[in-house]
Amino acid sequence: MDNTMRMEFSALAENEAFARAAAAAFVMPLDPTVEELTEIKTAVSEAVSNSIIHGYGSLKEPEKAAVFMECVMKKGGKLVIKITDQGVGIEDVEKAREPLYTTGDGEERSGMGFTVMESFMDKLHVMSEKGKGTTVIMTKYLDIVSGI
Repeated sequence: MDNTMRMEFSALAENEAFARAAAAAFVMPLDPTVEELTEIKTAVSEAVSNSIIHGYGSLKEPEKAAVFMECVMKKGGKLVIKITDQGVGIEDVEKAREPLYTTGDGEERSGMGFTVMESFMDKLHVMSEKGKGTTVIMTKYLDIVSGI
């Protein structure tokens, strides 16, 4: 049986740490390695930050916007994390996934968000529609000892 956690939070920068902590707490019963936990937290940080900064950054009142996170633990240690926003969307997902690409407009952005997510997770899928938002689905296979 799958174990699922869903949450919604305001698109505020301070909630990025909350999302990291929630994802970490969700996987803790499986006793992940420190490396696995760090990779999950970092990938969640990047996805949530992208939603807040790029999805909703142009809004006058981003606190009225929401980021949605769903974590699903499947049998055998398969973790699926979905981060969704209803922001501006990404015009060219493939271009956005290229290392060093950023829409930061002079801000200090590395353009490495998707690259980091992809390197720390086993699978990364990005769906986006201009003007409707973006969904990032990340999959990680945990090396678990228990029989989940």
